[in-house]
Amino acid sequence: MRHEAMEGNTIKTILIIDDEAQIRELLSIYLKNYGFATYEAGNGVDALAVFSNVQIDLVIADIMMPMMDGYELLKKMRHISEVPFLFLSAKSDDMDKIIGLQLGADDYVGKPFNPIEVVSRVQALFRRMDVFSKGEKQNHEIIQIGDVMLDLVSCKLYKNGQQKEVTSYEFKILSLLMKHAGRVFTKASIYEHVWGQEYIGDENLIMVYISKLREKIEDNPRKPVYLITIRGLGYRFEKK
Repeated sequence: MRHEAMEGNTIKTILIIDDEAQIRELLSIYLKNYGFATYEAGNGVDALAVFSNVQIDLVIADIMMPMMDGYELLKKMRHISEVPFLFLSAKSDDMDKIIGLQLGADDYVGKPFNPIEVVSRVQALFRRMDVFSKGEKQNHEIIQIGDVMLDLVSCKLYKNGQQKEVTSYEFKILSLLMKHAGRVFTKASIYEHVWGQEYIGDENLIMVYISKLREKIEDNPRKPVYLITIRGLGYRFEKK
């Protein structure tokens, strides 16, 4: 049975990058079955050529590839686009995952993988991007605490009146904490609210995003006054 993955009359396009043809073909079959259009590349150099000539809505890329690895590819893509980026790699070490997220990846699936899980992650990324682009419908369009302001309609963050660039996940985490300022959220609760999936115990994932947000809203990220760590519990956005 073929599933539809369309917004209006636009079919979402996905670029699959892996030096193993069998993996590309397997993912392409599953993604097409769910209504996506796919393009393939065997390395980062070829992937950039495809990306420059075709409208791509999401990228799935391996890390270890010839000519240009996934990290370098992501860095180059982030100079020109904020397209959702999912790493698919046998490199399952936490540090490898953290490096990818710090470079701007949106998600990470380890090999060996279940192709249905990859499809689910892709669908979740598109749902998050849809919410991010349209803005959530809220009773209050602006949240301001101290010199930090969040515009819930335009999905923009301002610090001291200056706009700070945020990814969709950074915005979702910050909006969750600011809407409920003073309330402590565990890492599991943040993950389940923002990713919409059951928490799998990946504590470093939340830590990376909190660290990135502190760099954008704190005068001194090492001595935060807004995003506070509650040892043994989680995080809280301070009321001002």
